Amino acid sequence: MVIVVFRTHVKPQADLEKLNALNQKMVALVSKMPGFLSIKDFSAQDGEFLVIAEFDSLESVDAWKAHPEHLVAQRRGREEFFADYRIQVCNLIRTSDFTAESGQ
Repeated sequence: MVIVVFRTHVKPQADLEKLNALNQKMVALVSKMPGFLSIKDFSAQDGEFLVIAEFDSLESVDAWKAHPEHLVAQRRGREEFFADYRIQVCNLIRTSDFTAESGQ
């Protein structure tokens, strides 16, 4: 599994309605990509936004990165919405799960 962590701060003057619409469009698009597993987003009290996306392989991540509509969204992000961002592409080393019902 490959995990992509996208961290950003939005420009103060950014149109949040347009950003939200673009985000919804990209989530719908990536959700249909082969190898896509999941995506979640979070916001922090300091104004940072965080997206965690899971893919089954680096090839799936690269296909998403190069998707024509995603390329347009990336450009719009840099020009219209983001003050800064950081993308980290990570290989899963280990996972462990706990569920209270099972006690394990």
